[in-house]
Amino acid sequence: MSSAILSALANNQQALTSQSNLTPAQLEQARKAAVDFEGVTIGEMLQPMFDTVDLSDSMFGGGAGEKQFRDLQVQEMGKQIANSGGLGIANTVYRQLLAMQEQAQS
Repeated sequence: MSSAILSALANNQQALTSQSNLTPAQLEQARKAAVDFEGVTIGEMLQPMFDTVDLSDSMFGGGAGEKQFRDLQVQEMGKQIANSGGLGIANTVYRQLLAMQEQAQS
């Protein structure tokens, strides 16, 4: 991402946390839940793509081991994409989680 986008996201994050009545631990837990949710979502979006790839003709592809661990590989790819900035789903989910928690506290 460009530095301008990263800066805007950081400013948005600071604005959200400064307005919140939640503890830092609660904020971190909400952020982790949002990023985890994005990772699962991205993994689910990637799964059909990998289901249609035929690697049985390649030198290192195919076999029972690949079929067995393909789902885990796709899940981990989704997590890594989310941890690296993702698609922006986590930021939206995070804002909603904060709003719901603050509403529950009031």
